[in-house]
Amino acid sequence: MKQINVIDYLPKIMEELPKGILVNTKNGNKTDSMTIGWGQIGIEWGKLFFTIYIRHGRFTHKQIEETKEFTVSIPLDRTPEIAKAIGYLGTTSGEKIDKLAECNLTVIDGIKVNSPAIKEIPLTIECKVIYSQEQDHDNIPTELKNKFYPQDKPSSEPRANMDYHTVYYGEIVNAYIVK
Repeated sequence: MKQINVIDYLPKIMEELPKGILVNTKNGNKTDSMTIGWGQIGIEWGKLFFTIYIRHGRFTHKQIEETKEFTVSIPLDRTPEIAKAIGYLGTTSGEKIDKLAECNLTVIDGIKVNSPAIKEIPLTIECKVIYSQEQDHDNIPTELKNKFYPQDKPSSEPRANMDYHTVYYGEIVNAYIVK
């Protein structure tokens, strides 16, 4: 592993985030990854944070609630295979299957957290949650609420994205590139 300064990689992180990056968790023997496209890096309370938004209904939400930690994996080279894996990880729940194994991705133990790194998606940020907050849906502008939290989808439609997010402030405790 090559230790890095996250700030040096901000342009790459911000380039990849809207395309989809991974949030990884591990609780007991259960490892999970999901794709996110929302997040930011910033400083609050004198600490460097990676802030992520996870919908209440996601398995990853349950994992983070129980462990209070996560890792973020960012591709340095978005090959077609990596793009396909990231797409799959964002559309399938890991509650009952091992999505990472299905994508032939190699799980590497985290260094300062139990959540893993992914060898093939090597830029890794380890985070410990020190604050979280539920979104206040009454304060989300109607235009955004209608676009991102539609309440009029039929209940039979899978993953209708009707649920809101929890915002997790993950203090960055380690960052590296898996070799």
